[in-house]
Amino acid sequence: MKNLSKVQKIVNLLIQTAIFMVTGIFIYHQIFQKAGLQQLILTLEEDSATLSFQRRFLLVVLMMVINWGLEAYKWRYLIGKVEKVGFLNALQAVFTGISVSSVIPNRVGEFFGRVFVLKTAGRIESILITVVGSISQLLITVLAGSVALLIFIPQFLSKTGFSHGYLYYLLITLVLSLNVILLALYFQISFLTTLKERYLKNSLSRFQKFFRVFAFYHNRELAIVMMLSFARYMVFSTQFFLLLQLFDVKIPYFNALVLIALIYFIMAIIPTITLTELGIRGSVALYIFGLYFSHSSLLSAGNNTGIFAASTLLWMINIGIPALVGILFVFRLQFFRKPNE
Repeated sequence: MKNLSKVQKIVNLLIQTAIFMVTGIFIYHQIFQKAGLQQLILTLEEDSATLSFQRRFLLVVLMMVINWGLEAYKWRYLIGKVEKVGFLNALQAVFTGISVSSVIPNRVGEFFGRVFVLKTAGRIESILITVVGSISQLLITVLAGSVALLIFIPQFLSKTGFSHGYLYYLLITLVLSLNVILLALYFQISFLTTLKERYLKNSLSRFQKFFRVFAFYHNRELAIVMMLSFARYMVFSTQFFLLLQLFDVKIPYFNALVLIALIYFIMAIIPTITLTELGIRGSVALYIFGLYFSHSSLLSAGNNTGIFAASTLLWMINIGIPALVGILFVFRLQFFRKPNE
């Protein structure tokens, strides 16, 4: 048993070291070897001298703390059903999850990065609980993005004629119906437990106890989780808007929120690896904002530079910095437990 314990410690250390090195390499490559970084540095040098810029930039950084603080509180609130976690430990778990997700598509690694800091809670149960929080965040993104699409078409694609035809009204019907269905499924997520008990009694019986986590939460609790997800969404959307203002991209707040919602909606349905989002996000942002500015006859090279700089800097603040912080806690991950745990 002692020899097995030593082997587990060695394997645990090797996994921790591998995550540390791979994450560090990816972050270095993404930030310091991207062609757009030099342009961002030049843009910052031109604009960052003013006190107004520095204050707004500091505000955006502080909002990053609020953003991930809300996520940590949400996860702590959810995971409290199986293990009590302090807020600072929850925040460390969230940052660690960002680091672990560096090389795993669509941030799936965040689930594993969080649950391996827990001491007693079941790993599979904890992953499923974490998924509930991710579903609420994704649902907010889909709801906001789909509504933004309905606003975007008549305002910025009116010349196509699609916004006044039957196809547009059919799209409205489909979007609203889909949103209602998604909300109903979210607030009735416990049906997964009922489905398992009624129709999957024999198959997957060994996993029956894990399905019960979906019955842990009442509608009131799910509504609280949804509100926390919406608060997060508004925080990082406002961050994007403030950065656009910093780089002199002139756009009203409401219009910016519509375009930003579309960008996040598209990013949510594109399979990506966390640390490769930077280039994709910049391209999507340039395309969506390009449609807006071409419609309003304000498209310019300066706007393109500002949009790309805002998108890049937002990624560095909201993903790059937390991933670097999360590396510091990677060696706290425990992939093996003692038998009594």
